[in-house]
Formats: sequence, C-alpha cells, structure tokens
Amino acid sequence: MNVTTRAVRLLFVLLLPARSASAQQAAFGAAEIGRFVRLALDCVGKEYPNKISHSLNSARDVKPPHELTPAFYGCYDWHSSVHGHWLLARAARLYPETAFASDSRRALAQSLTSANIAVEVRYLNAEGRSSFERPYGLAWLLQLAAELREWQDPEAMSWSLALRPLEAAAVARISGWLPKLEHPVRTGEHNNTAFGLGLMLDYARTAGDASFARLLESRARDYYLRDRNCPVDYEPSGEDFLSPCLAEADLMRRVLPGPEFAGWFESFVREIPFQPTRVADPTDGKLYHLAGLNLSRSWMLEGIRNGLGPSSARRGPIADLAATLRHAGLESITGEHYEGGHWLGSFAVYLVTKRGISR
Repeated sequence: MNVTTRAVRLLFVLLLPARSASAQQAAFGAAEIGRFVRLALDCVGKEYPNKISHSLNSARDVKPPHELTPAFYGCYDWHSSVHGHWLLARAARLYPETAFASDSRRALAQSLTSANIAVEVRYLNAEGRSSFERPYGLAWLLQLAAELREWQDPEAMSWSLALRPLEAAAVARISGWLPKLEHPVRTGEHNNTAFGLGLMLDYARTAGDASFARLLESRARDYYLRDRNCPVDYEPSGEDFLSPCLAEADLMRRVLPGPEFAGWFESFVREIPFQPTRVADPTDGKLYHLAGLNLSRSWMLEGIRNGLGPSSARRGPIADLAATLRHAGLESITGEHYEGGHWLGSFAVYLVTKRGISR
C-alpha cells in the first residue's frame, strides 16, 4: 500500500460516521480479538529489532536482550513485551476455548518461568537501574500480575506465583520513588505519572495490597486534586500516545467518590474538543504513537463517563466522542508495520475488553 492509498484510506475512516459504543462492543468477538493476539504472538519471541534502555555497569553487561531479560525481551522493547504478555493472558482468560488461547498459553508458559523471572529481578535491582521502566513498564508489569491473579486457572496460578518476585520488586521500586517525586510528570508518553498510577492502583486493589493502594491514592491527591482548567487545546503533542488531561481525569475517577469526582472534573475540563489523530508516516515509530492516542483517549473517556454517574449531562457527549476515537483507533491497526504492530494490539484489547472499568 503506497503513501497516497494509505492517506485516502485514513481520510475515509475519519469521515465515517461513528457507530455507537454498544454496537462496536458487540462487533468485537473472538475472531477480532484473535487478530490482536496474533500481533502479540508474533512479537513476544521476536528479539530484533530491539531498543533496550540498558545501563552498563561493566563489560559483563554487554549481552543480547534474551540474556539480559529472558522473560520480556521481544516486541522491540521491555514494556511492549510486558504488555504483549498481558494481552495474551487477558485474551486467553476471556476466550478460553479458542485456538489462540492455546497458543497464548504456550507463549506464557515459555516466558513466565521461575528461572526467567529470577534473572529479571536481578536485572531490575542491579546498580544504576533505579529508573528502569519507571513508571510505564512497571505499571504494565503490575497489570500482568493483576490479570494472572484474577485468572482462576491452575496453570495461570503457577505463572502468577512465578511472577511474584518481580511483582514485589516493582512495588518496592515504586513505593520508594513516589515519596520523593515532588511533582508529577505530565507528558503524553511513557513517563506520564497519572497513567502509571491508574494502572498500578487497579493492581493494588486486585492484589489486596492496602498499603500500596493508600500510597498511590495519597500521591494522586497530592499531585492533582487542586488542578483546574487543564489546557486541552494544547493537545496533542506530536508524539503523544496518551492524553495528559484525560489520563489525569481517568486516575482521579478511581480515587474520588462519584459526586466529588463530578465536581472536580467540571472545573478541570469543561470542553473536550478532540478529533481523531492521523499518522502521517506509519513507518516512523514515534509518529505512529498518534494511532495509540485515539485508543487510549477512548478508554479514558469511557472510564471518566463511568465515574460521572448516570445523572451527569456530560455522559452522552463523552460516549459519542469515545466511540468516534475508538473507531479511528481500531481501524488504524493493520499489522502492516512493526512500528505499530508490536504494541497497538495491547491498547486495542485494553479498550475493547474494558479493562480499566471491569475486571
């Protein structure tokens, strides 16, 4: 497909009338989920190309990715490998009778061994790696841990137990960092604090870790409770795959009781003038972030709508916008380019299975 054809196709997608959220949800079943599973299966064992965020302490640290992090070495980078494994666990748990569930189980069993996780823990805890994948990759790791904890299946329970040392190391890393983080990071990429806190808070509640949950809730209030008039007109930046404003609101609906959240949100964002973003060059990995922005904006809007409660007049417009963004985001996932194929499937499955709203 040449550049002109891709541009025409994308323009056609953006001009299509958005289906209702309920219609799109009904349209997604095992076959459609299976397409996203295949993207993850194609990359969790694919070592190259690879972008590693790797601090060298000596020449002994010059090793290929599969030796440095033997559980999560594929999918171009560590965090994409982690949420690729999350996708496999999520899909196999929700669709256990499918062929892709069997394939997903084999991949999970190969990666989530006690021996592999022990190496991952040593890597994470080594000198000079205090900021490794913090908070984005560690938040997705805890999402994987939560998925396995919720999966009432003997094999999944064994994977969950194998993952526990790395899970505990991630919680310890975040617990030591947040008290020292005086100001949140408000970018639209991996370092965004609100997005990471939201995923981690869902994990803490699933795991029954009350102490970790209290820390996350306390820091969320410290960082965001006084915020007003988020500058939505400044979004998006050119390489965003997260909305700084919506990520913050999606976190706070997890933290504040319904009426308190509704009042906070009204003063935080009064209008949401978002339109679907387009990818000018899908072979550019950074520019391809904008495809994921449609997906994450959609699921954040659905979470915000859920937090507002049934009587809010804003629920209807928010639902319409979420459906429009969802449609554009899902249509952009072709698998044609590895720059997007190695991670967009995870965002799609998070959205269509309503992970941030229902377990």
